[in-house]
Amino acid sequence: MRVRSLATQVWPALWSSFAAVLLLSSAWATTVPKGLIELEPRPAPALRLEDLDGGSFDLSQARGRWVVVHFWASWCGPCRREMPTVERMAKALVDAPVTVVLVNTAEDEEAVFGFMPVVAPDLDTLMDYDGRVTERWQPRGLPSTFLVDPAGRLRFVALGGRTWDSAEYLGFLRALFAGP
Repeated sequence: MRVRSLATQVWPALWSSFAAVLLLSSAWATTVPKGLIELEPRPAPALRLEDLDGGSFDLSQARGRWVVVHFWASWCGPCRREMPTVERMAKALVDAPVTVVLVNTAEDEEAVFGFMPVVAPDLDTLMDYDGRVTERWQPRGLPSTFLVDPAGRLRFVALGGRTWDSAEYLGFLRALFAGP
């Protein structure tokens, strides 16, 4: 009798947890835009850098929010084409629980000063002068964009340029950031 009572208490809780996980994973599976790769969740590498004005960003301080980490360089043609769409995406998601972080990969300030005001004047970038942060994150080319969940885990990666401000990507990101 006691076993049956325990089973009737445990099974409904297990089933609802399973159903929530299944619903969440199936929602992502059907709505993930082309070119966005879902990752096995794992802790994001450390990311602590300064911007051109001396302000700093530490990924560990962003817990509780989604973080878009975008690696780029001014010499990269796809980065040049994509950066305006990143800027428009950031503006479109200004009220979402997300932080958009740009990481310039191993360039000097002169190259960045010549690039950002022309291509994405409203965005700031972090400077990975020596490339060590980029090396820890291991993007497979530029541009590369990682989505880090509120628990600090890598969840998605986009390799190469895309139109982040398109309805397809903005819809996916809004749904993702809104949570289940």
